[in-house]
Amino acid sequence: MNRNTFEKLVWEGFEEIPEKFRKFVDNVALLIEDEPSAAVREEECLDGEETLFGRYVGVPKTERGAGYGVGGTLPDTITIYQKPIEEEAGEDPDTIREIVYDTVWHEIAHHFGIDEFEVRRREAHRKK
Repeated sequence: MNRNTFEKLVWEGFEEIPEKFRKFVDNVALLIEDEPSAAVREEECLDGEETLFGRYVGVPKTERGAGYGVGGTLPDTITIYQKPIEEEAGEDPDTIREIVYDTVWHEIAHHFGIDEFEVRRREAHRKK
C-alpha cells in the first residue's frame, strides 16, 4: 500500500474515535513511519521477532498539571508503523484498515492515561 493511502487510513481511524473523546485530544501529532527504529525497539525492550503497530509518547492528559503547556511544550506523538501492520494483515486492505483503526484507538487511549492492561481489557470488550 502506498504511503498516501495508508495516511488516509490513519486519519479515518482517528475520525472513528467518538467525537465525545476526539474533541479532548490536544497537543498530539499523528506520525507514520515504516517501522520502529533500533532506538525505539531498545526502549520498548522488543526482541528480534517482536514489533509495534503504534506507539504513544508524551504526557497523558491525566498527568498534565496546571503548568502543562507553559513555555515550549512539544506535542505528544502517536506513531503508526506501516510495515508491521501490512505484514500482519498479509497486505489485505480490509485487514490493514481494521488494524490501523484498532491501533489508533489503542494509542489514543494511552493519551487519555489508560495503561496497557486496561487498554487491552477495553479492546476485548469493544470487539465483542
